[in-house]
Amino acid sequence: MSNHDPGAADPLSLRGVVPPTVTAFREDESVDYETTAAHARFVVDRGVHGVFPLGTNGEFPLLSGPERDRIVEAVVDEVGDDVPVIAGVGAPSTYRTVAHAEHAESVGADGIVVVTPYYYPLDHDGALEHYRRVAEAVDVPVYIYHIPSKTGNELSLETLADLAEIDTLAGVKDSSKDVPWLAQAIDSHPDLTFLAGSDSLIFTGLEIGCSGLVSAVANVFPELVVDCYEAYDAGNEGRARELQSEIFRVRDAFKTGGAYMSGVKTALRMRDFDAGPLRSPLRLKDDDSAREMRSRLEKIDVL
Repeated sequence: MSNHDPGAADPLSLRGVVPPTVTAFREDESVDYETTAAHARFVVDRGVHGVFPLGTNGEFPLLSGPERDRIVEAVVDEVGDDVPVIAGVGAPSTYRTVAHAEHAESVGADGIVVVTPYYYPLDHDGALEHYRRVAEAVDVPVYIYHIPSKTGNELSLETLADLAEIDTLAGVKDSSKDVPWLAQAIDSHPDLTFLAGSDSLIFTGLEIGCSGLVSAVANVFPELVVDCYEAYDAGNEGRARELQSEIFRVRDAFKTGGAYMSGVKTALRMRDFDAGPLRSPLRLKDDDSAREMRSRLEKIDVL
């Protein structure tokens, strides 16, 4: 079994299941801060080890700066005494990223997650400069969020090696689904914490040395993903592998009739947690897709 302890460079020693919590909206698409905080409470009460507001599932690119800041504050106030809160602060510009980072630190976030800048291409020196400036602006640990399929910017292993020299760089959340990249990054940087960023690679990520995982399925069924992690952690790989198969089936059900993002909030309603709509142009599942998804989830026996 691979060593999957958090890295020595990570003061939070992040491990286990860290859901990218959802942003709740009212019917008019304004942010419902109370319900957003309540969703963090929902997953924490069911055993997760940390929360990551304003990830992909938090619809962060669809929010204004002030909305993003208030969400971090609401989540920290609700669960900050119970688990680490690592707040998504990334923006296409270094200037805005620094502003969000400073705010997150000021309201008590334990760490910050900085997605690579997106839209414009980013070269090696640009990446270094960006992360250095953000890290220098705050004293909390910084986690790189690597999701090239959405940002258009992939970090090479050479660039990551230079980024690893930044004092407060604590870890990497990798959603590239590039297993060789992740395995080599982990081998090269044993002092960093690595979080697997896809529900399809929970077991694989732990097997190659991740200490934790950021899971969209855990936004709805935290118990299932926590069980998978705990089985693995206890050395019961066979059981962890079975639960990974179940997570695959839930993930596929979420994709019924379209994007999995719609599956997360639609399935939350089936667990009697209403986080409202998604912000347009994202949308909840239509009735037919929702019915089909429900029957698939009932077959998996998670509802």
